[in-house]
Amino acid sequence: MDIPVENFLARLTDPEPSVRQLALIEIEEIAAATASDEVLEALVARVRDDDPTVRSLAIARLEDLGDPRAVPAIVAALEDGDEKVREAALTSLREFRTEASATALLPGIEHPNPEVREAVILALRDHRDPRATKPLVRATRDETARVRREAVITLAYLRSPESVSALRERLRDADPGVRRVAVGALDFFNAPVLVPDFIDTLGDDDWQVRREAAIVLGRSKVTQAIPPLLSALEDPYWQVRKEAVSSLGKLGAVAATEALVHLLDDLTSDIRKAAAQALGELGAASAHPALERLAKGDPDAEVRKAARHARDAIASARAVH
Repeated sequence: MDIPVENFLARLTDPEPSVRQLALIEIEEIAAATASDEVLEALVARVRDDDPTVRSLAIARLEDLGDPRAVPAIVAALEDGDEKVREAALTSLREFRTEASATALLPGIEHPNPEVREAVILALRDHRDPRATKPLVRATRDETARVRREAVITLAYLRSPESVSALRERLRDADPGVRRVAVGALDFFNAPVLVPDFIDTLGDDDWQVRREAAIVLGRSKVTQAIPPLLSALEDPYWQVRKEAVSSLGKLGAVAATEALVHLLDDLTSDIRKAAAQALGELGAASAHPALERLAKGDPDAEVRKAARHARDAIASARAVH
């Protein structure tokens, strides 16, 4: 469909919202014309339209253009009074992935509105622009927990050594959600020097943080983690105990064999399943009778399956040797 740009621009300022809406829908069919500065300026103006549907459509069309000059206007829309407009702004910002658009987004990390700061940091995540490292490090000390959390997660994507110190600080954050994502973010660095930090985190007040620490320690491949993981088998939350069990298996903790065999009788099926899997990884011959019993008589089908696999793995290992 050949729609003159002049006609489109005139309809964008029509007093009837439905006319402006239809014009923004039809602009998709005149892609060649949308490269002009005049169209860009007209769309930016519609981001401040009285009608929320027009504002949302204008943001979507600016996303189609992909011109980084539109980014400040879309950032401003993150404060819009209409939830759908705010959602449209965030969605669009995540699609602007050029160096120029990242440049336009960076100042938003220090915007006065915490909701805007949070949204901008989320939008920057897909850019993985190293220039964001320093302002994101500052954002890890933001007064708003949600902003700190998004800053920590985004720094994990960047994996800059400059951020390690700030991320370690967040292991002691007042908000448990921030502490939890800090554990996961530091895991990306795969640095044995961080293992003591993860061990300390096994004593965190929040069970989800302890659970995350138990998972990360299993990936550390550091035997120093075995004693604290053994202690974590006494954690009051089964979710933490389960991950401690799995990590002991991954670390080849032969010293945990007796405790793991005991856990084959645990009341929680997930614990029994994890213990069976860990014993299979350890190749613990002494566990064979208990696994045989579990494979035949456990009330949970998943546990029986895990026990069979572990039993067969142990038998195969013994046959090889």
